[in-house]
Amino acid sequence: MRNKIENKKQKRMPKAYENIEFLKGTYGREIRILAEYAEPRARFIREKIEDTIVFFGSARVLPQKEALNKLKLLEEKIKKVKSDKKFFKEYEKAKIAYLMSRYYEEAFQLSKMLTKWSNKLDHKKRFVICSGGGPGIMEAANKGALTAGGKSIGLNISLPHEQFPNPYISDELNFEFHYFFMRKFWFVYLAKAMVIFPGGFGTMDELFEVLTLLQSQKIQKHLIVVLYGKEYWSKIINFPEMIRLGVISKKDMKLFKVCDNPEETFKFLKKELTRYFLK
Repeated sequence: MRNKIENKKQKRMPKAYENIEFLKGTYGREIRILAEYAEPRARFIREKIEDTIVFFGSARVLPQKEALNKLKLLEEKIKKVKSDKKFFKEYEKAKIAYLMSRYYEEAFQLSKMLTKWSNKLDHKKRFVICSGGGPGIMEAANKGALTAGGKSIGLNISLPHEQFPNPYISDELNFEFHYFFMRKFWFVYLAKAMVIFPGGFGTMDELFEVLTLLQSQKIQKHLIVVLYGKEYWSKIINFPEMIRLGVISKKDMKLFKVCDNPEETFKFLKKELTRYFLK
């Protein structure tokens, strides 16, 4: 028995940081979290990214041309099957999708305008457009930056469905996160401004977390926040009623500005970014 042990050639075990089973298991969670901090940080430093303008908004908003094509297709079907309620419901949805598609086009235009402006600055990697990396408003933001000849960031999140990186993100600035809170950290940490377009639960989550951090002064830097789309936000969130009921104060309304078109938003952001970060 002793001779067998002495003659046994011991198998070399993998180093801890090469042990995939360990890294993907329960006890590797702290390392995975740290990796989602350290790896993006290394890339941002390498790419000389100093600060960003973040676009938030719905992943479900369609480009206007696509929304219009779907609407026309349903109009043709309704002409043929006038009594089919299913098509009427789909048609109503398509009409709403077409109305919402203005936000895709306006996010594209705003991103393009901001990128053209930032490209003219002495330091050409200031105020880089950053999105959540997916479709909808996120895609529009990355597309606008690319069209203007600039780089843009995509902080994508792995989800069971819906979220895949859009094709307009700069390859070297395309990130994939597992943890929402680490993704949010990178949204906020580099941001000098945030533009929140109409969106659902995810957009609300990002908006209210940022407003909470500003209200509680956990964010100590100056962070410009724009709520884009007066009609949408006035219907979805009743800020005046929140003030009346005493759950927020009037001064909390100074944490953000509501804008309603690309030109107005660009003019405001350019003025504020210049005032606080370029002079």
